Amino acid sequence: MNEIERVRRYLQDKNARLKIIELDQNTSTAPLAAQALGLEVGQIAKSILFKTKSDDYLMVVSAGDVKMDSKAIKETIGQRVRMANPEEVLNVTGYSVGGVCPFALTNEVPIYLDESLLRYDVVYAAAGTANTALPITFKELQEITGGQPCKFSN
Repeated sequence: MNEIERVRRYLQDKNARLKIIELDQNTSTAPLAAQALGLEVGQIAKSILFKTKSDDYLMVVSAGDVKMDSKAIKETIGQRVRMANPEEVLNVTGYSVGGVCPFALTNEVPIYLDESLLRYDVVYAAAGTANTALPITFKELQEITGGQPCKFSN
Protein backbone atom coordinates (compact mmCIF):
# COMPACT_ATOMS: atom_id res chain seq x y z
CA MET A 1 0.00 0.00 0.00
CA ASN A 2 1.44 3.39 -0.95
CA GLU A 3 1.69 6.36 1.41
CA ILE A 4 -1.40 8.22 0.18
CA GLU A 5 -3.52 5.08 0.44
CA ARG A 6 -2.22 4.51 3.98
CA VAL A 7 -3.29 8.04 4.96
CA ARG A 8 -6.64 7.67 3.17
CA ARG A 9 -7.45 4.42 5.01
CA TYR A 10 -6.43 5.94 8.33
CA LEU A 11 -8.76 8.88 7.68
CA GLN A 12 -11.67 6.56 6.86
CA ASP A 13 -11.43 5.20 10.40
CA LYS A 14 -10.77 8.51 12.16
CA ASN A 15 -12.51 11.28 10.20
CA ALA A 16 -13.95 10.35 6.81
CA ARG A 17 -14.88 14.01 6.17
CA LEU A 18 -11.24 14.95 5.60
CA LYS A 19 -10.11 14.72 1.97
CA ILE A 20 -6.60 14.63 0.52
CA ILE A 21 -5.70 17.11 -2.22
CA GLU A 22 -3.33 15.69 -4.85
CA LEU A 23 -1.37 18.28 -6.84
CA ASP A 24 0.81 18.25 -9.94
CA GLN A 25 3.29 20.61 -8.24
CA ASN A 26 6.00 19.78 -5.72
CA THR A 27 4.82 20.60 -2.19
CA SER A 28 7.88 19.28 -0.34
CA THR A 29 8.56 22.54 1.52
CA ALA A 30 6.19 24.97 3.21
CA PRO A 31 6.89 27.76 0.66
CA LEU A 32 6.35 25.39 -2.30
CA ALA A 33 3.14 24.00 -0.78
CA ALA A 34 1.84 27.50 -0.05
CA GLN A 35 2.57 28.58 -3.62
CA ALA A 36 0.88 25.49 -5.10
CA LEU A 37 -2.21 25.96 -2.92
CA GLY A 38 -2.37 29.77 -3.11
CA LEU A 39 -1.95 30.15 0.66
CA GLU A 40 0.26 31.91 3.18
CA VAL A 41 3.33 29.89 4.22
CA GLY A 42 2.02 29.88 7.80
CA GLN A 43 -1.05 27.91 6.71
CA ILE A 44 1.15 24.94 5.82
CA ALA A 45 1.51 22.52 8.75
CA LYS A 46 5.04 21.17 8.71
CA SER A 47 5.72 17.91 10.53
CA ILE A 48 9.27 17.71 11.89
CA LEU A 49 10.73 14.59 13.46
CA PHE A 50 13.26 15.08 16.25
CA LYS A 51 15.60 12.56 17.85
CA THR A 52 16.43 12.86 21.54
CA LYS A 53 19.80 12.29 23.14
CA SER A 54 18.44 8.94 24.43
CA ASP A 55 17.53 7.85 20.86
CA ASP A 56 13.79 8.38 21.22
CA TYR A 57 11.77 10.32 18.66
CA LEU A 58 9.07 12.96 18.79
CA MET A 59 7.23 14.91 16.13
CA VAL A 60 6.41 18.60 16.24
CA VAL A 61 3.75 19.97 13.89
CA SER A 62 3.97 23.73 13.44
CA ALA A 63 3.02 26.53 11.08
CA GLY A 64 5.25 26.61 8.01
CA ASP A 65 6.59 30.09 8.70
CA VAL A 66 8.09 29.50 12.16
CA LYS A 67 11.35 28.05 13.42
CA MET A 68 11.58 25.59 16.29
CA ASP A 69 13.23 26.59 19.57
CA SER A 70 15.30 23.57 20.63
CA LYS A 71 15.65 25.03 24.14
CA ALA A 72 11.86 25.08 24.54
CA ILE A 73 11.68 21.47 23.38
CA LYS A 74 14.44 20.50 25.83
CA GLU A 75 12.63 22.24 28.70
CA THR A 76 9.47 20.24 27.96
CA ILE A 77 10.90 16.79 27.30
CA GLY A 78 13.94 17.03 29.57
CA GLN A 79 16.70 16.36 27.06
CA ARG A 80 18.41 17.80 24.02
CA VAL A 81 17.08 17.04 20.56
CA ARG A 82 18.25 17.27 16.98
CA MET A 83 16.31 17.06 13.75
CA ALA A 84 16.13 13.50 12.46
CA ASN A 85 17.99 12.83 9.22
CA PRO A 86 16.08 11.74 6.08
CA GLU A 87 16.82 8.04 6.64
CA GLU A 88 15.57 8.22 10.24
CA VAL A 89 12.46 10.08 9.10
CA LEU A 90 11.63 7.37 6.57
CA ASN A 91 12.36 4.52 9.01
CA VAL A 92 10.34 6.01 11.87
CA THR A 93 7.39 7.56 10.02
CA GLY A 94 7.19 5.57 6.81
CA TYR A 95 7.23 8.85 4.86
CA SER A 96 10.01 10.62 2.98
CA VAL A 97 11.04 14.14 3.96
CA GLY A 98 8.73 16.58 2.19
CA GLY A 99 5.67 14.34 2.48
CA VAL A 100 5.55 13.55 6.20
CA CYS A 101 1.98 13.24 7.41
CA PRO A 102 1.55 13.77 11.17
CA PHE A 103 -0.46 10.54 11.54
CA ALA A 104 -0.67 7.00 10.11
CA LEU A 105 2.98 6.65 11.08
CA THR A 106 4.69 3.27 10.86
CA ASN A 107 6.01 3.73 14.42
CA GLU A 108 4.24 5.46 17.28
CA VAL A 109 5.93 8.66 18.46
CA PRO A 110 4.71 11.45 20.74
CA ILE A 111 3.18 14.29 18.72
CA TYR A 112 3.33 17.95 19.77
CA LEU A 113 1.15 20.56 18.08
CA ASP A 114 2.69 24.02 18.18
CA GLU A 115 0.40 26.91 19.01
CA SER A 116 1.58 28.70 15.84
CA LEU A 117 -1.05 26.59 14.03
CA LEU A 118 -3.85 28.30 15.97
CA ARG A 119 -3.51 31.48 13.88
CA TYR A 120 -5.51 29.77 11.12
CA ASP A 121 -8.93 28.12 11.08
CA VAL A 122 -7.59 25.48 8.68
CA VAL A 123 -4.01 24.38 8.02
CA TYR A 124 -2.68 22.10 5.29
CA ALA A 125 -0.57 19.09 6.26
CA ALA A 126 1.28 16.74 3.91
CA ALA A 127 -0.62 13.52 3.28
CA GLY A 128 2.22 11.09 2.68
CA THR A 129 3.94 12.41 -0.44
CA ALA A 130 5.59 15.62 -1.66
CA ASN A 131 2.59 16.54 -3.83
CA THR A 132 -0.31 16.15 -1.39
CA ALA A 133 -2.07 18.34 1.14
CA LEU A 134 -4.75 17.73 3.73
CA PRO A 135 -6.88 20.65 4.92
CA ILE A 136 -7.47 20.16 8.65
CA THR A 137 -8.37 22.18 11.75
CA PHE A 138 -6.22 22.26 14.89
CA LYS A 139 -8.97 20.41 16.78
CA GLU A 140 -9.16 17.67 14.13
CA LEU A 141 -5.38 17.38 14.10
CA GLN A 142 -5.39 17.03 17.88
CA GLU A 143 -8.15 14.39 17.79
CA ILE A 144 -6.49 12.33 15.04
CA THR A 145 -2.91 12.50 16.36
CA GLY A 146 -3.55 12.67 20.10
CA GLY A 147 -1.10 15.56 19.88
CA GLN A 148 -0.22 17.66 22.89
CA PRO A 149 -0.44 21.46 22.45
CA CYS A 150 2.91 23.19 22.95
CA LYS A 151 4.86 26.39 22.37
CA PHE A 152 8.06 25.26 20.65
CA SER A 153 8.25 28.02 18.03
CA ASN A 154 10.06 31.31 18.50
